[in-house]
Amino acid sequence: MQLQLQLSASPVWVRSNSSNISRSNCAFLPLSIRRPRVLVRCCSINGSGSGSEKIKGKASSAAYPFHEIEPRWQKHWDHNKTFRTPDEIDASKPKCYILDMFPYPSGAGLHVGHPLGYTATDIIARYKRMKGFNVLHPMGWDAFGLPAEQYAIETGTHPRVTTERNIERFRAQLKALGFSYDWDREISTTEPDYYKWTQWIFLQLLKRGLAYQAEVPVNWCPALGTVLANEEVVDGVSERGGYPVIRKPMRQWMLKITAYADRLLEDLETLDWPESIKEMQRNWIGRSEGAEIEFPVIDHNGSEKQGISLCVYTTRPDTLFGATYLVVAPEHFLLPSLISDEQRELVEEYVELASRKSELERTELQKEKTGIFSGSFAKNPATGDVVPIWVADYVLGGYGTGAIMAVPAHDLRDFDFASKFELPIVKVVTPTTATFELSGAYDDDGIMVNSSNASSGLDLDGLSNKEAASKVIQWLEHTGQGKKKVNYKLRDWLFARQRYWGEPFPVMFLEGTGDMVPLSESDLPLTLPELDDFTPTGTGEPPLAKATSWVKTVDPLSGLPARRETSTMPQWAGSCWYYLRFMDPKNPNALVDSAKERYWGPVDIYVGGAEHSVLHLLYARFWHKVLYDIGIVSTKEPFQCLINQGLILGEVEYTAYRDKEGKLVSVDADDNLSEYSQEKVSSEMVTKVGDSYVLKDHPNIKISARAFKMSKSRGNVINPDDVISEYGADSLRLYEMFMGPLRDSKTWSTGGIEGVHRFLGRTWRLIVGPSFPDGSCRDGTVATDSEPTMEQLRILHRCIAKVTEEIQETRFNTAISSMMEFINSAYKWENQPKEVMEVFVLLLSPFAPHMAEELWFRLGNSASLAYQPFPEAKSEYLKETTVVLPVQINGKTRGTITVEKGCSEEDAFNLASADEKLCKYLNGGEIKKRIYVPGRILNVIVVQQKVARS
Repeated sequence: MQLQLQLSASPVWVRSNSSNISRSNCAFLPLSIRRPRVLVRCCSINGSGSGSEKIKGKASSAAYPFHEIEPRWQKHWDHNKTFRTPDEIDASKPKCYILDMFPYPSGAGLHVGHPLGYTATDIIARYKRMKGFNVLHPMGWDAFGLPAEQYAIETGTHPRVTTERNIERFRAQLKALGFSYDWDREISTTEPDYYKWTQWIFLQLLKRGLAYQAEVPVNWCPALGTVLANEEVVDGVSERGGYPVIRKPMRQWMLKITAYADRLLEDLETLDWPESIKEMQRNWIGRSEGAEIEFPVIDHNGSEKQGISLCVYTTRPDTLFGATYLVVAPEHFLLPSLISDEQRELVEEYVELASRKSELERTELQKEKTGIFSGSFAKNPATGDVVPIWVADYVLGGYGTGAIMAVPAHDLRDFDFASKFELPIVKVVTPTTATFELSGAYDDDGIMVNSSNASSGLDLDGLSNKEAASKVIQWLEHTGQGKKKVNYKLRDWLFARQRYWGEPFPVMFLEGTGDMVPLSESDLPLTLPELDDFTPTGTGEPPLAKATSWVKTVDPLSGLPARRETSTMPQWAGSCWYYLRFMDPKNPNALVDSAKERYWGPVDIYVGGAEHSVLHLLYARFWHKVLYDIGIVSTKEPFQCLINQGLILGEVEYTAYRDKEGKLVSVDADDNLSEYSQEKVSSEMVTKVGDSYVLKDHPNIKISARAFKMSKSRGNVINPDDVISEYGADSLRLYEMFMGPLRDSKTWSTGGIEGVHRFLGRTWRLIVGPSFPDGSCRDGTVATDSEPTMEQLRILHRCIAKVTEEIQETRFNTAISSMMEFINSAYKWENQPKEVMEVFVLLLSPFAPHMAEELWFRLGNSASLAYQPFPEAKSEYLKETTVVLPVQINGKTRGTITVEKGCSEEDAFNLASADEKLCKYLNGGEIKKRIYVPGRILNVIVVQQKVARS
């Protein structure tokens, strides 16, 4: 039978007259998916369907015809828009909004680690559709970013060209994996229709005083003549060229995220997120309660300088009597007025060195403390003592006031600093149960000592440190020398990049006055001008400054000449609100329709890597709360449930070590292996002994076995295109879910994917049957119209119950194990009832959708299974109706029998008598007594004269 294969606007249906399909399986099959029998190639197998078959040759080329099946069904889904979510809302159905974190379409394309989260969300989306939910499962591109601009600088290729090419590749790779995205909702942050609304949100922030400009330090590279992003700076030099980078103040746009710090903290409690992610956000926000204290600055004569004091923030006001010196950040605004003439040259040199360090380098606890005396002093308001003012880079200008009171007896960093520079250390808190020796800093609770001064009127001795903290704050506020203060580690968001490839700011600055004028909302979007030269200007101005005809403009209200902002928004901007646009992607008049937002919001399940736990998630929550305050969204939070998938590491790498003479050295022979030469070893040369790996030819030589994160530099990246070509998309999907729990990191193994590929091959042969002698497969299936037996239904419904539970709990690996157990059982059956096989195919469909669709049609169904009801386990088939009953002869257990629940004593005895093993103990002997406890035990007392021995 030859049928022409084509995709038509409306599928054409024909009745198969193939003799290979029973009448019950005579399906109306669409020409768009129908395959001629002779073109479908299957594997050759030895043995029967007992589960002992062996696939000849490569499993990947023989297990089942995925090369035929998968492209055909992908075209079918695409052509029929199978997974399109209707624009009109059917509010009678429950909704489920399932979202993957916005991917950046890099030039490298996907590696096998990327589909891990995408497969998980696709399984959930397919399951929810089958459970009757309206499902929103979209995909788009966070496409502005540094890599495309760097590539443009190097090659002259416009970033838009690079971005569009990368998006096309990503889209093709995702479609090849059979993900059920609604591609009609696809968006890209680089499209003017999208970033129009990013600019609109910025204007709302501006109206509410949440966007402002300030002088902030940036990474400036004089040699390259440009501002660099943090990721472009490595160890104080530019990643490109290795040129020195310094921190230089520059006027930048800032967003006042700190205004929402308390709400960002409080609302974490309402979210179904991993506790580790919540804790990371709490630590990043870093709310602390303490006090601001004024330390009067002292002149050279020992008198207080008129009106000049150094304000410090401390979380330990109780330790005020132990403050023996002050430290200011190198960027503190008062520092120039604090430096003495004698110290000026040394201090300025130190500030210059500090400007080259990142904040991470400056605050690292293990680093050696550095600092310089400013030449000035201040007075401790509690003790009246004069204390020196130092400059040190471990104090940051952006946290608190940029100055601290140092209490070396009770703070580790202060202790290390004081020890190095021989500064006084005064104990003011002592433990309640132990003696405190000044061998280090004691930073725990205790009782106050050395904390009384009649002149200041402050006496803390004998109080607990918590009582003392409250008393100090009261004293500060009463005397006007300080106040209670809540502080945050969180800082306002630096919201500008000196780059071309980003959203333009919708503002202008009037010539002469420099006054900022926002664009009218009706003038949005402000689009990027076309540029041919994306290289840095060399002056610190962004590349957009080169677009002079675009930069120069006129304020439409005043008619005055003006200049546009030449910085662009950071990449984070577009990803802060994309989940809202997916709800209503084509709306030209609003960011999102209010009715659609109320129905779809918030995102029900959000899946992505833990590396986004702070920045993206915190920024998106901030913007969402602003939009909530202005009535655009109806929920306080954007993402209700967050799931972090683990990493997929590269295949295990085996390394052997040799000494200088070339002799092999076991890895446990020396703690320091850096002096030995390394030698990569193939897995075929390795075997595992206990917890260690050894060389097969040298079993006394232990070697290193380690898996690394996939990267081009290591050469361990696995391309999903290659895996799909070799094993099929369903095998890749199934393997990534079968590797282990979704949230755990896992190691890639090609041998592992061969295993799940064989499972799919066994599933195919169970339902379709073995291949014909010419290697082709039947058009239909070998499923029969016979009524399922009770045992078959029990096995099926146990599988239904398990798969359902495990999908709901995102334990996909154990769901797959349950389906494997079902297939193993089904191979032992004399026949495969169609009624049972159809249900199993529905269970399989969220995991291996291509194979499932093909089998569903071959079983005689004329419509896609995508919206078929998901099977439900029936309780009557889940109840165990039999029990295993131990049988004792004269009090000694000799075997077991399987009996029905409620089995009578007589029936149990008859079954035991007929048992091949037990009958030899019973036949020929005299039964004296039977003791029967239903469901528990049968004990038979037998006169022993003729009992055979075991």
